[in-house]
Amino acid sequence: MTITEQPGSTESSLANMDALVYDAPRVMTMHRIPVPVCGPRDVLVRVAYSGICGSELSGYLGQSSIRRPPLVFGHEVSGYIEAVGSDVDPVGACAIGTAVTVNPLVSCGDCAYCVTGRQQLCAKRLLLGASLPGCNAEFVRVPASAVLAVPVGLDIADASMVEPAAFAMRAVELSGVKPTSSALVIGAGAIGLFLLQVLGEWGVKTRYVAEKNPARLKMATDLGCIPVDPADSSVSAVLRGDTGGEGVDVAFDAVGSGSTRRECLMSLTVGGTLVLVGLHSDETELPLNTVVRSEIKITGAFAYSVANFRNGLDWLASGRLGLRSGVVVAPLSSGADWYQRLVDGDPAAKVLLRPGGVS
Repeated sequence: MTITEQPGSTESSLANMDALVYDAPRVMTMHRIPVPVCGPRDVLVRVAYSGICGSELSGYLGQSSIRRPPLVFGHEVSGYIEAVGSDVDPVGACAIGTAVTVNPLVSCGDCAYCVTGRQQLCAKRLLLGASLPGCNAEFVRVPASAVLAVPVGLDIADASMVEPAAFAMRAVELSGVKPTSSALVIGAGAIGLFLLQVLGEWGVKTRYVAEKNPARLKMATDLGCIPVDPADSSVSAVLRGDTGGEGVDVAFDAVGSGSTRRECLMSLTVGGTLVLVGLHSDETELPLNTVVRSEIKITGAFAYSVANFRNGLDWLASGRLGLRSGVVVAPLSSGADWYQRLVDGDPAAKVLLRPGGVS
């Protein structure tokens, strides 16, 4: 992984901690708040890296129904076990000082979805940085069952990216793609780049990518993907021109706008599959007669199962996945600036916020 370090540090204490708090739309402020106290089945993680997810940008702008101020954002995290609850055996992943990553999606464990391995659909699910305080802080409290030890050889910074990797694995899984399939991904942020990598690992050789930002587009083409440059036309028109009018078998919208969803749909061949990943806009007008007549399949990809999360960690550790460039590491104290920069179109593929006091 190639990263760009940004200078800065803060002091930490076990009584209070630094946290980046979402106080209002476009307003994030560093606060001193109490360090969370472990419940009986919880662990306290000293945060090493907290990734900024594209889904949090709508929350930053005040456009998310699940993120309300005041709130500590952040659900992509790696760090070290600092303390454990009274009912937690401090061994394995829960041993004090162990390097861990955290599955931020907390489910009930008892419902029909949970017991059939679809924890992401649990009606009682909770998410760090949304319904629970997140990891844009020096410490975060999580259920002991949510932590996984970082394998030997995997950098602790890379371990903070298991969540988007697992998400990409689930989306490709839902698509039903085959090695002989052709695929399009619109949007080459972290999720889009992981989607392209997972597709490659599944044997898909024909991978198209559309991305307005030149730096991110280069990251995608460096993975062996075919760029779609719409210039004065649309993505779907260019892609159909490149495929002799056929289109692709599977299209992933990793942006979530009305226009990108429509372009993905119009890029599909007859009988193709549209996978909706991005959550930028809620409502979109689509030509549903085209869907009916062409027997297009449309599926949403919300998150990932526990199995996807474990596989994502394994694939990162083995080098099958990973962001090789475009990763910026910045101090937590500059987090507010980075949220705004990403909204304004900064080309960074992933920004990892680093609290002070973690070596």
